[in-house]
Amino acid sequence: MFNKDSRRGKIRARIRSRVTGTAQKPRLSVFRSNRFIYAQLIDDIAGVTLIASSSRALTEKVAKGDSSVLVGKSLAEKALAAGISEVVFDRGGYLYHGRVKALAEGAREGGLKF
Repeated sequence: MFNKDSRRGKIRARIRSRVTGTAQKPRLSVFRSNRFIYAQLIDDIAGVTLIASSSRALTEKVAKGDSSVLVGKSLAEKALAAGISEVVFDRGGYLYHGRVKALAEGAREGGLKF
């Protein structure tokens, strides 16, 4: 059966076969639900999440696209405080468009280098 979820799973597996994160250059992983967006910096060698941020933690009510930018900026802020300035981007099988792109641009504005 071919549907959106299986298609995304195949793309995600292809991306993950090529993209890995280390402690010095972690993987910025994005998950997008219908209502929220989540991002985390992952060290794949140790198998740990270093830093996480999501739109669930936002206190003000904003549109989904704007909340993605805020999540990217807050993640970048936390990463720079932890001494991380470079990451590899893992879009999680989603198209680099809309909320995923907004999160990436927010992280770049916050000071992260991809």
